[in-house]
Amino acid sequence: MLAKVISGANLGIESVPVTVEIDIASQGLPSFTLVGLADRAVEESRERVRSALKNTGADFPAKRITVNLAPADLPKEGPALDLPIALGLLIASGQVASDLSDTMLVGELSLDGSLRSTNGVLAFTILAKSLGLKRIFVPIDNAKEAAVVEGIDVYGFENLLEVFKLLTGDLEKSPEPLTDLNFTDELLYEYDFKEIKGQNQARRAMEIAAAGGHNIILKGPPGAGKTLLARAFPSILPKLTKDEALEITKIYSVTGNLSKGSSLITTRPFRSPHHTASYVGIIGGGNNIKPGEVSLAHRGVLFLDELPEFPRQVLEALRQPIEDRKVSISRANGTLTFPCQFILLAAHNPCPCGFLGSLKKNCSCLPGQIARYKKKISGPLLDRIDIHLDIPAVEVEKLTGEEMPEDSKTIRERVESARKIQQKRFKGSSTITNSEMNNIQIKQYCQISREALELLKMAISQMNLSARSYYRVLKLSRTIADLGNSEGIMPEHIAEALTYRYREEN
Repeated sequence: MLAKVISGANLGIESVPVTVEIDIASQGLPSFTLVGLADRAVEESRERVRSALKNTGADFPAKRITVNLAPADLPKEGPALDLPIALGLLIASGQVASDLSDTMLVGELSLDGSLRSTNGVLAFTILAKSLGLKRIFVPIDNAKEAAVVEGIDVYGFENLLEVFKLLTGDLEKSPEPLTDLNFTDELLYEYDFKEIKGQNQARRAMEIAAAGGHNIILKGPPGAGKTLLARAFPSILPKLTKDEALEITKIYSVTGNLSKGSSLITTRPFRSPHHTASYVGIIGGGNNIKPGEVSLAHRGVLFLDELPEFPRQVLEALRQPIEDRKVSISRANGTLTFPCQFILLAAHNPCPCGFLGSLKKNCSCLPGQIARYKKKISGPLLDRIDIHLDIPAVEVEKLTGEEMPEDSKTIRERVESARKIQQKRFKGSSTITNSEMNNIQIKQYCQISREALELLKMAISQMNLSARSYYRVLKLSRTIADLGNSEGIMPEHIAEALTYRYREEN
């Protein structure tokens, strides 16, 4: 007898439909053959399914079994196909008589028949809805994650026996209620801007970066507060929208980074990889292509501390994702594209010892060491960063003073006001922040006065700014104007934006 069950396979961060076909032949020696370009994890499902069926109390047919995963030319990986294979065997052997043509099944089986948490369930549920299916069966640990998607019934099961009883009519079960998306106003962060004293210019620059989604690099001596500023940065970012949360959750679900029992990521990602991270770890790739840190930081922050210590290959590879906001990874068997719209936040010292230019401590580095240290970060990469900021050492008087700086909540309110202006400005397009504007949008939304234009022309000539720098200054000026509730870009906005541009040191 032949049975067909609908499931799916992850391809990058998306899911594609897979039809699991099971044929039990009445003639031939007992065997269990699995075809359809399956990887090792899928191949091993034969033993998991065999043990799960026996320990559940079902009969495992001692006949010639052939399982085909169609389409045959699509690579399948992971254990998500265990449940559809097991249910297909029960249907093909006549132990279950049920129509599953409107149902997608996803889940990994334990040897005792229980269902284990499975990666990529959100992507599978979105796929099931797009295919017009009415319901999806998933492990109970993934039920809340799947129930984020409206328009499809989600059933969560603890084990294979529950699925068997539901299909035979011995168990009544209601669909999982739609997950309540709770984007609270009071978000908890480990660090707050009220803890940062004596760095007024840095606080202002971080606010601008958060408002417009601009990349920022901090340079200063050890102990000046670069890392504290970076760690507190997420606390002033605007709250996630539902669409952004779904994008992030899908990436984290496919890569196995979503916490067990979680439904949706409601805070912006803050990724801080160590400088020993590999090229594949940062950009993505591998034998089975997976997203890297740039994609895990999507709609959030990628913090690279001690930037010159990262391998040159890794830093140069960041140039294209920063510019295109997506990363394409090509292999012999195909190309996958991952989103990576993140704010790059980098920090480094002025020299290997960290005290070049310090008035309190002499630099102990040789000129050659300083030159090699600076050359580790290329000019094209620096040109793609909107805000370059020198962080001076904090004066003791300000550190011990009683003055209380603004807290993160107050700053975040101004950032969200600026974001609302941008949301209205770019309504109907895929652009969300000023930093994402293309050249056509810059010409449309970055109209400047004659005085501001003359100031910008003078700066381009004296600072030797590139064409890319020219457009980045305009986008940064637009954000500064938004923070000041100004419709037009004034000379003071251009002047402030120019103070953040990178200047080559002789």
